[in-house]
Amino acid sequence: MKRIAILGSTGSIGTQTLEIVRENRDLEVVALAAGRSVELLEQQIREFSPKVVALWDEKAAEALRIKVADLPVKVYAGMEGLLAVAVLEEADVLVTAIVGMIGIRPTIAAIEAGKDIALANKETLVTAGHIIMPLAKKHGVSILPVDSEHSAIFQSLHGENRAQMEKILLTASGGPFRGKTYEELKSMKVEDALKHPNWSMGQKITIDSATLVNKGLEVMEAKWLFGADLDQIQVVVHPQSIIHSMVQYVDGAIIAQLGMPDMKLPILYALYYPDRMPLGEKRVDFFKLHSMTFEEPDTKTFRGLKLAYDAATAGGSMPTVYNAANEKAVGLFLQRRIDFLTIPEMIEAAMTEHRVIAAPDVDEILATEAATYEMIESRWHF
Repeated sequence: MKRIAILGSTGSIGTQTLEIVRENRDLEVVALAAGRSVELLEQQIREFSPKVVALWDEKAAEALRIKVADLPVKVYAGMEGLLAVAVLEEADVLVTAIVGMIGIRPTIAAIEAGKDIALANKETLVTAGHIIMPLAKKHGVSILPVDSEHSAIFQSLHGENRAQMEKILLTASGGPFRGKTYEELKSMKVEDALKHPNWSMGQKITIDSATLVNKGLEVMEAKWLFGADLDQIQVVVHPQSIIHSMVQYVDGAIIAQLGMPDMKLPILYALYYPDRMPLGEKRVDFFKLHSMTFEEPDTKTFRGLKLAYDAATAGGSMPTVYNAANEKAVGLFLQRRIDFLTIPEMIEAAMTEHRVIAAPDVDEILATEAATYEMIESRWHF
């Protein structure tokens, strides 16, 4: 029996993780955490019987306590709650599916408590990879990627000598605006950006896919996960989303992981690694697929990817600025307070003003995030 705790249980990755638990009786949920979704978390508690749960919002947590007063479950709130879920003694694996930099502290706490991490929170490695990866090595903890692309790279490296890796080929669907010009992007609305052609994801990550910022974050994440230099990571647009990523070796051989665009596969692989378990989802039918195509990303039109490489090259606290500025901008776009092309403008402005801290600690990372938010609010008047 493998016992799991989930940060972000009511989001896209969290709910799909629970679907996998339903289908595999050797998985047990011992702790759950969410933002403010009282009703959905109550349903999850009644179905999966966790010992500990948490809601980020204090008022929501109080409302949940009343609703589940008949059950033997402890309800926490805020960062205290996330930490309680992260370090719960009974848990073997922590699934970090929570959005944002609030995932950093509980991930660190879980590693120090000896938990393996099924990582779906990009911000943790983008902003604190220099802290997380050495800490995981120190405590003998596995960081198992849940992103489809990083899972594909992880699988393509399995059984190989990593020192013989020449290049990571990180695939991208191109998002809903692939092929559009800069002028066309000026008129794109929230509804347009949320129409991803292949993947069903949360709103924030879907917008990030439209700007190619998501791929930029994945480049930075891959750097830390696989010990790669930036010039070893090449983004390839693959509109069909069948090849989830590839690894090229020094002899020119390329190993790729293929499958249908379904997040359950990388979640399942992370939970059971190194074993594979049956997954009753659709299979790739090559006779219906006919062909797969590949393109170079348009970094002039979609500047989010180019800015990510700039942030990663600067290093230190600059990836935090990139991530924080994007989080702020995407939130404003979803609220219809800025237009689509203002997102990369905000990211670039924040990066231009920032003075890099070479090796920021967690407090400095969070302070940089707050300063980036303040800078954007002071420059743009809504």
